Amino acid sequence: MKIEKGKQFAELAIDYINKIVAIALAEDIGKGDITSEILIPVDLQGRAYMLVKQSGVIAGIPVVERVFHQVDPTLKVVIQIQDGTAVKNGDVPMTVSGNVRSILKAERVALNFFQRLSGIASTTAEYVEKVQDLSVDIADTRKTTPVLRELEKYAVRMGGGKNHRMGLDDAILIKDNHIAALRALGINYQEIVSKAKGKAAPGMMVEAEATTIQEVMDAVEAGADIVMLDNMSVTEMTRAVELIDARAEVEASGGINLKNVRAVAETGIDFISIGALTHSFKAMDISLELEPQTFKLL
Repeated sequence: MKIEKGKQFAELAIDYINKIVAIALAEDIGKGDITSEILIPVDLQGRAYMLVKQSGVIAGIPVVERVFHQVDPTLKVVIQIQDGTAVKNGDVPMTVSGNVRSILKAERVALNFFQRLSGIASTTAEYVEKVQDLSVDIADTRKTTPVLRELEKYAVRMGGGKNHRMGLDDAILIKDNHIAALRALGINYQEIVSKAKGKAAPGMMVEAEATTIQEVMDAVEAGADIVMLDNMSVTEMTRAVELIDARAEVEASGGINLKNVRAVAETGIDFISIGALTHSFKAMDISLELEPQTFKLL
């Protein structure tokens, strides 16, 4: 999949994580954790662990670690399972020890990030497994939670998927509303693609959405680097791949799920973009468990 020009999003930037975590903690803690402050001794020390309660793939360890350290830099986090690893019920990805009040203050935000990012990674891994023996990539879309896109796309990578555009500045993607607007001005589909190709910066990919076989042919003739087959049947996709004949990369999008993803992949396309990876996943069941036997008052 060659659409990843510009930004490669190889690593999560620490300053980005810090900003996101700070916002999440401010939202949850407000003026303070009044329950723990009333009930938990200020100098109570102890240990807790993250407990996985289902099979899947984890993601979000760097974010969870920052949550604990932003709440209390003295907390000690021990990572036992790395992101991108398949886990099962009963696995313990990390432990955290130190002030119990601090652990409880960080608990919900840490779990919110960990459960959701692991849910995305696990959903992605399910799709990847369905087509693992075929020459096709599973990719995400921009259908992400506002402000959390970089984290969610990171989770997709941890599940074995690939990233499509991070934002509007990564590549030219001509979609239905662009086409509708320009057709209203009297510009036909092939002219639209040609215009984009002619004005694209050097090295910038031009992708065109096609809903018919005629649009597929017009996109290729106009020089599109990638043709997106939007909501086409498997039969139409197969025909489109034959007509394109490797003159452009081919993406399938729209209406793809775990039941039909393999049939779509078998048409010979290069990659499949699936919005469900980041908008319809189920959060992984993970809890934080205190270990009372480790408690001590300083």
